[in-house]
Formats: sequence, C-alpha cells, structure tokens
Amino acid sequence: MPSESSRDFVQLHDLSADAILSIVDRAQILEAAWHDRAVPQNLAGKRVALIVDDGGWRNTTAFDLGIQAMGGICVHAPVRLNAAEATADLAQYLDNWFDILVVRTRELSALQELAANANAPVVNARTRSNHPCETLGDLAYVRSRRATLDGLKVVGVAPDANILRSWVEASIALPITVTQVYPADWHVRDIASPRFEASTDLDALYDADVIITDCWPEGARADQLRDYQLSASLLDSCHPDVIFLPCPPVTRGQEVSADAISHSACQSPAAKAYLLHAQNALLEWIAA
Repeated sequence: MPSESSRDFVQLHDLSADAILSIVDRAQILEAAWHDRAVPQNLAGKRVALIVDDGGWRNTTAFDLGIQAMGGICVHAPVRLNAAEATADLAQYLDNWFDILVVRTRELSALQELAANANAPVVNARTRSNHPCETLGDLAYVRSRRATLDGLKVVGVAPDANILRSWVEASIALPITVTQVYPADWHVRDIASPRFEASTDLDALYDADVIITDCWPEGARADQLRDYQLSASLLDSCHPDVIFLPCPPVTRGQEVSADAISHSACQSPAAKAYLLHAQNALLEWIAA
C-alpha cells in the first residue's frame, strides 16, 4: 500500500525550505545539548531500523549513537534491498516492528520503492545517487558560522556524484546557488534547479562561500583533472572566510593536495561533527 507518511527523507528537496531550516536551526540547539551531556529524550519509545547494505561508517554510526542518546531503540537489521525478497514485502514486515527506517543502500530507486510501500518514514542514509544527510549536516555547520543561509554560494569541484547531487537538490529547496566546476564530461545534466549551473571555469571559486570536493571519477586520467585539484595556493586566492569541505574519504594528491587539508579554510572535521546533530534534529522532526 502507498506510504501514509509525509516525512520521508529520500531526497533533500522532499522537504520544504521551512522544514529544512527548522531542522538546521534545531541542530544548533542539539549541538549545545550534546556538549552539555543533556540531549533531550525525544525519541524515547521510538523503534528505529538501521539498514546498511552499502558500507560506510560515519553517518550510520552517528545515527546509531544519536538514536540511543535520544532515548530511542536502534536495531541493525540485516536487510538488503533488491535481493531475495520483494521490496514491497520487506516494507510490510518492517512496518510490523519499526517506527522509522534508516537505510543506506546503493540504488535510489530501491529506496524510493521502499518509501512508497512503507508506512514508517524512510530516511536516506546514502545512495550512490545522493547523500542528503551529509549535505544536511554541512548546512547545519555552515549555519553555525553564518547569520543566514540565504544567498549562500556553493561551488562543487566535483564530478556528477552523490555529494554534489545532494547540494543540487538543496538548491531546489533553498535560496542558495550551487555551481559545479569540472570538465564537461562529468557535469550534472539531469537535475533541474533554477539555482544550479555547471561550468569548467575555476573563476567561480573566488566568490564562493563554501567549496566542496569529491573523489576523482573512476577511469579519469590525471591530466584531465589536475587543474581542478584544490591546493593551499588556490584556497589562498579565495574569499578569506571561505569554508572548504572536502568529502571524506579524502584522496590527497588527487582531488586535494596535502597542503589544502592543513589550510585554515578546511573545516571538514568540525563540519562532520554536525552530521550527528543534524541527523538527530531530522529524526526529532520525523517523530514529532
């Protein structure tokens, strides 16, 4: 049966701008509560399935920790989508036991099918097509550094991959602009957003508020991409308050140079701390 939930989080623009901003603002409060060891117990009694069939550890560990810290029950369910059981059948079985389904899987279409058939809200913990929780966490961190997200200029020196695509999703919902700077062979072409553009011109970096990267695409030659490596000297030429968020895992010597990681603009570890708080705020919003 179709989902009765209006609180799935499969793509970032599934949520309205008001909902995203309320979650981002709530993450600031939960960040302070975390450091005070006074996290509110707003998931008490909630039963959450954590389904991981595509590796990774940061955001799934943060989900596990955050659910428990907020009083919920987190169960690692060894489920695989698009495997032996039909996704529609899995949805019914999972609905018997769980209030929320947090899923990290390969195919966005499989996650969309699960959301369409489950009554429990479905949260995208990463697919190969997008990674909305990662971007939500980064937005929460950026909000902690700025009075507003309005007019934020994000430049992605990255191929068409899940991190960049979630920032493009964000530009559909929020009043931010996203520019992809990369060779044309790897431009995003299938997401329509009035505030997204793709270019090969590195000049877009010099006016950016946030710069993101992602790993070099498989099969690319170094000579094709070397000009797009983020280095300390390139960051020195950018806005003095620019926030540089290379996507972990960072491949030094490819998408970033070693000296870029030690540059003062590089704030990835601090930003990734907000992954926990943003995900906690998201789960609160879903459970409300």
